[in-house]
Amino acid sequence: MNIDETDFSSMSRPEQIRHLEVEGYVVLPSILTPDVVESVKAELADVEMSHTDYSTQQTRSVEQPQWSSRVAAELIGYPPMLDFLGDLMGPEIVFTRGFFQRSLPKCPGISMHTDGQPHGSNLFGYEGSCPRLVRVLYYLDELTTERAPFRLIPRSHLSFHAEASPYVRYKSHPEEVSLIVPAGSAVIIPSLLFHGSHPNRDSRPRELLHFGYRPAWAGPVQPVDDWDPNLIATVPDIAKPYLQSLNTTGQAFEQKHKPAGMRSDAPGINPSRWEHQ
Repeated sequence: MNIDETDFSSMSRPEQIRHLEVEGYVVLPSILTPDVVESVKAELADVEMSHTDYSTQQTRSVEQPQWSSRVAAELIGYPPMLDFLGDLMGPEIVFTRGFFQRSLPKCPGISMHTDGQPHGSNLFGYEGSCPRLVRVLYYLDELTTERAPFRLIPRSHLSFHAEASPYVRYKSHPEEVSLIVPAGSAVIIPSLLFHGSHPNRDSRPRELLHFGYRPAWAGPVQPVDDWDPNLIATVPDIAKPYLQSLNTTGQAFEQKHKPAGMRSDAPGINPSRWEHQ
């Protein structure tokens, strides 16, 4: 196990963005307070869970967690996270999905995979086809070498090689790295990064919240089922700006070579964005 020893807590915002864009991941250590972590765990303790086809020990909530836990719903608009995502993506951000995962003792590792597939798939539908999409993983338990730590292949999201096809999975990779983080930490990855987890060899389960976000322009390539307005009405106000239509998009097939109102600046694509902001 090649454990990443990066000091993420000392990074400036440009350094965080560079690490995410180049390496394919960044950690925001202990971004959730212990009280928030305990509240989420308590509110989701008895939700209905299903298991994967490869193990009864790898479980996931049947319902998205924001419909079962008010605290989880509030985290959709959690200001420390949305401040980061706003600097990364710009102000118009769409929340795409949530799930709650509980990896029980003796759970096998999750295979190396991506969460994005440009033509859609049975696993992610067309949500995974969004051209810019990040996953925010809130770890509700401390990760140790025994407790199903996260693993990933740095820079794999950048590769043009056929072996970077998002429709391929891997058991492991010789250059993968593993993350050991405190409870309440967030790991953020782009959807095309190859990632997975190690087995849970601990006697305790490992729980996490998994949220998807994208810039509003980056809609799916095919329409997806939208939010139930009755469910949207139940969530706290802090979450509602991000629960826009899942089909929100900037798609405009007809393009002009010289449209009116072209700008001459765009800080979000400055080559210098990694040095200062």
